[in-house]
Amino acid sequence: MKITKAVIPAAGLGTRVLPATKSMPKEMLPIVDKPTIQYIVEEAVAAGITDILIVTNRGKGIIEDHFDASPELEANLEKSGKLEFLKIVREISNLANITFIRQKEMKGLGHAILKAKSFVGNEPFAVLFGDGAIIGEKPAIGQLIEHYGEFGKGVVGVKKVDAKDIHKYGSLKVEHIYDNVFKCTDMKEKPQTPEEVLSLYSIIDRCVLPAEIFEILERTKPGAGGEIQLTDAMREIAITEGMTAVEFEGRRYDMGNKFGILQAQIEVGLEHPETKDQLREYIKELAKTL
Repeated sequence: MKITKAVIPAAGLGTRVLPATKSMPKEMLPIVDKPTIQYIVEEAVAAGITDILIVTNRGKGIIEDHFDASPELEANLEKSGKLEFLKIVREISNLANITFIRQKEMKGLGHAILKAKSFVGNEPFAVLFGDGAIIGEKPAIGQLIEHYGEFGKGVVGVKKVDAKDIHKYGSLKVEHIYDNVFKCTDMKEKPQTPEEVLSLYSIIDRCVLPAEIFEILERTKPGAGGEIQLTDAMREIAITEGMTAVEFEGRRYDMGNKFGILQAQIEVGLEHPETKDQLREYIKELAKTL
């Protein structure tokens, strides 16, 4: 099945990386030379997505500006003969049909996704969290879309997390099907006791959902943290219809986490053609002093 619409929730406050996010949205934090959210949009486009809705809130207009045309900058680059940079800047504003909507009240991820109801209509759609960059040869969301077409059920992207960290995530009840594909029949958002842990597999930053999720979200009561949790709504689908869980390929960076930001900068910098040699030498020299 061809899925062409994606929703990127990007309304979080970024409190885990303050003060950097006091006036800079965490989604705009750079990984070498591109903001995080551009990596996410490019991943969606590489998977065949043509229409993207980014859910923001007050103070995040800079995200809209990034994906808009910039006539003054473009004219300056053209006049000065910097045609390579001109090409890069113009490509950003032509990546996809990108629209924006504001989540005026911070009522949780489920509430943010509900804002996309009219944009999505009755189609299945992709969800890519705005602070999770996943970099690899195959777009992570594309891997999930493939399995939506295979099984016709909602798909969640998963990774195993450490037992000591599972309380920060959601825990899934899974049954292995083949290779990196599982059947998911239950989930628990942020389990607080060992008895609530269904497995160490957790939803990580990506999913493909049927449009029926909106009807469920509309009657989902606030859960963990007093917020409307997307996991609670997906749980209903998992229990009644079953979902597919895919342990996707690719390196995931949590850009709402200080260490995740450092990991992304170093690892991507070690592969970037303009920085890899200099950074490698710098790390070698630095290691001698540690």
